[in-house]
Amino acid sequence: MHHYSMLDLSPVPEGADVASALANTIDLARHAENLGYHRFWLAEHHNMPGIASAATSVVIGQVAAATKTIRVGAGGIMLPNHAPLMVAEQFGTLATLFPDRIDLGLGRAPGTDMPTARALRRHMDSGDTFPQDVVELLQYLDDAPEGAKVRAVPGQGTHVPVWILGSSLFGAQLAAHLGLPYAFASHFAPAMLEQALATYRATFRPSKWLARPYAMVAAGVFAADTVDQAEFLRSSQILSFARLRSGKPGKLPHPVADVTAEVPAPVLAQVKQALSCSATGDRDTVRRQLAGIIERHRPDELIVTGMIHDAEARRKSFAIAAEVLDGLVTRDKAAE
Repeated sequence: MHHYSMLDLSPVPEGADVASALANTIDLARHAENLGYHRFWLAEHHNMPGIASAATSVVIGQVAAATKTIRVGAGGIMLPNHAPLMVAEQFGTLATLFPDRIDLGLGRAPGTDMPTARALRRHMDSGDTFPQDVVELLQYLDDAPEGAKVRAVPGQGTHVPVWILGSSLFGAQLAAHLGLPYAFASHFAPAMLEQALATYRATFRPSKWLARPYAMVAAGVFAADTVDQAEFLRSSQILSFARLRSGKPGKLPHPVADVTAEVPAPVLAQVKQALSCSATGDRDTVRRQLAGIIERHRPDELIVTGMIHDAEARRKSFAIAAEVLDGLVTRDKAAE
């Protein structure tokens, strides 16, 4: 494994507002940079009271301005919600302002429910044009062909690194076909992780963007001084995910001592399966669990995330994770 990175969903906790959530995101990005994280990614979600990063490119710009060296990007932009040209212009602008620091991860899902997707897109197209849209976007970020009638300004020639995101075989196949890096959303949908990685690695075609496959795996992390404290912190995300699954999204809940008293057993079983690619506990437990994920899936990069209600506890959790992951990266490099 070469790097470890962080995905922040800019959570809005119960008892707080969007302004404080965005301020916490910027503070966390500075913290991540100081801790040695390689990337800090944000994700596009809409009509979700508990997530403040809907205008993802805007938040990326604020985070990049508040930091100096860490790569900042989208994990990801839901491309069906946008015209490829506009995405190229937005990320071309970011890359011009912050050279060699911007990443663009692209997703195929709407990042919301269907009524909101209709509000975003105005006209719903029944066809799946994601592969064509990705290729179009790549062309806008590449050097302009002679005689091009449409150019992204800014954007053309910025060569912003483009990633394909996914939780199924579709994204793996597309990333391999185009020769792009691939990030799997195993932090909330791990079921097809092994098959997707195998497909991506076996069918990868070298390209002008990437000579060999580069796979990122996502994992949840909830670290604290004790296992009980970490489990308590994780209860917020379990409750939030259960409410989302039940059609009742809201702000990130306060943690509770016993989630079984809050969530019906069948729903809790589904949620725990969805969030199973994770590490929860004290330093030793988190080290053992993250090492297990890395040894099993051999990612080139691990990106960690964790929806924790208290901002200071979240900072500490990511600090413990960085300490653990730095040791695992050093170990892997020594073994090469």
